[in-house]
Amino acid sequence: MNNIVRIQPMQYIHLLDLNTNVTVLEVGPKSLILQDNHKLVEGPLPFVVIPPGHYCVIENPVKQPCEPGKQCHLNHGHREMRFFKEPFPLYPGETIEGARKIEGYKSGIKALPVLGPNEGLQLMAIMDHMDGDEERKSGDLWQLEGPLTYKPTPYAEIARRVKPRIIKYGQALRLKAKEDLIDKTGKLMGPQSYLLRDYEELWEKELTDDVENILKNGGGIGSGDIRKMAYFESSIDPSVTRERGRDKTRVIVYRCPGNTAVQVYDYLRKTARVIFGPDLVVLGPHENFNVLSLSAGKPKKPHALKTICLMLGPDFITDIIEVETSDHARLKIKIAMNNVFEVERGNHESEQAIFSVPDYTGNACKSVASRIRGKVAQVPFDEFHRYSTSIIKKAVFGVDKDGNVKQRLRFDANQLVVTNVDIQSIEPVDLHMSESLSKSVQMAIEISTKSIERAAEHEAKRTEQMAKGMLERQKLTNEKEAENARVKLFELRAVTAAVESSGQTKAEAQAQAERLLIEGESAIEVAKLKAEAEQVQLIAELESKRLEKEGELEHQKKLNELELQKAKELAEIESNKFASMVKAVSSDAIKKIARSGPESQAGLLKALGIHNVLITDGFTPLNLYQSSSGFAQPGMMS
Repeated sequence: MNNIVRIQPMQYIHLLDLNTNVTVLEVGPKSLILQDNHKLVEGPLPFVVIPPGHYCVIENPVKQPCEPGKQCHLNHGHREMRFFKEPFPLYPGETIEGARKIEGYKSGIKALPVLGPNEGLQLMAIMDHMDGDEERKSGDLWQLEGPLTYKPTPYAEIARRVKPRIIKYGQALRLKAKEDLIDKTGKLMGPQSYLLRDYEELWEKELTDDVENILKNGGGIGSGDIRKMAYFESSIDPSVTRERGRDKTRVIVYRCPGNTAVQVYDYLRKTARVIFGPDLVVLGPHENFNVLSLSAGKPKKPHALKTICLMLGPDFITDIIEVETSDHARLKIKIAMNNVFEVERGNHESEQAIFSVPDYTGNACKSVASRIRGKVAQVPFDEFHRYSTSIIKKAVFGVDKDGNVKQRLRFDANQLVVTNVDIQSIEPVDLHMSESLSKSVQMAIEISTKSIERAAEHEAKRTEQMAKGMLERQKLTNEKEAENARVKLFELRAVTAAVESSGQTKAEAQAQAERLLIEGESAIEVAKLKAEAEQVQLIAELESKRLEKEGELEHQKKLNELELQKAKELAEIESNKFASMVKAVSSDAIKKIARSGPESQAGLLKALGIHNVLITDGFTPLNLYQSSSGFAQPGMMS
């Protein structure tokens, strides 16, 4: 019996022809009747649907063009990327990379990698190909940086996704080039966000256990000095905890406290540099801290404190020294020395010199203790007990040429200067010596007390005598001042009597002078007022005359304007009259009238036979020979 296979829309099947052993693709909608030589290999299956923002990898894709129902050839070993497009079926032999049969083709659909800002995607070429204008060789690495959406290709695979590394303020990141692509190792300082390149990797820097513990404790370990430990706590990095430790890929950063110095040695260049606090110390790739192993405790024990901080001071060092006097009294002296480093900043030799003595505290304490022991061994106990401070200061600082105690002790090797020595306590080592010292102290106190009492009694008597003398002196002073006051009283009485006798005469004279002064001022004021009145009157008269003259001038000006206007109008009338007469007579008639007189005269003279005529007034002489035409010719006068 034949089987019927119904293929719905958006479905497909794989059908095998047993005669030719060829598997073909059939897509719906259709109904197929399976013949005896047909075999249903797979299906009906739904079309592959790739949503937006996703893709899938087709393994062994068919060679195009290829149509359903036809035999298609596969590209074995090849891969093809397919992105959001219309639903499509899978040809026989094609598979979706990563798809599991139980879950279907959807398990092979992958989301496109989306890179945000400061994110990267490292790619590795799996075959030689051209990436735009750049040639990629198999095994090459390169990196894409966001923001972008990456569309995969069959020629490369994703090596890793790179997240940004956050570098906070005061931190740094160590980097090292991979596979010797770049011949350098460096660091990046924060604050910033850094994305590793395809040729970079994080580099871990190893430190010794001592340096690790010192950094965890803020700069020093192993000391019982609470003051210094509290000072180091201010430089503890919160990111470096004792349980978790430090991130070895981060650059080692240390907050150098104020008034301290840190020496860093570069093992590659074989040079050292000194950083003065407060500052931030950042170690280079080949640098490490110079660890100081100092003596600590009371009395001092070597290597009790390990630190990378050198306190420049002013600071103080305490120590307990055991000494013996010349009469074999053994004592324990607790001293405190004020010290400071005199370093010239900017001078390389001076900066390096302060680190030249690794245990500067032990060296200073040993030197001071040897000086004190040598000096105390030369004096007996009683003398030392009374003048201990002076003896110890002379032993430590020495004396100058004048015998005065010097004020400072300088160690030239590391420029350490001791400026003062304070004796905190002196205790005998032997118990019997302690009892003797106690009795001696009691006797000294009694003697001192009696001496103070006697001095106080003497001082009281002296004060009493001084008070009596001051009282007598004050009495004499008061009597002297009273006599001076009596003399001034008599002088004032005499002055008063003189004033009373001359007061009336003086008042009358003053009144007469004031009367005369008032009369004179009144006369002056009257004269001023009269002068002002006359001035006002004259001004008024002048103003009246001025106005009168201005009126006359204005009237005459108007008359002159009228006369001028009249003359202009008469001249215009005469001109118009003459023009009218000329126009009425005509210009030819006027010309003829003008020529008629001379012409009649010329005709009359011509008729009389007169060729030339000269009319004169009879008084002015004439030279007829020198005339232009010559009225008289030579010979005519004869």
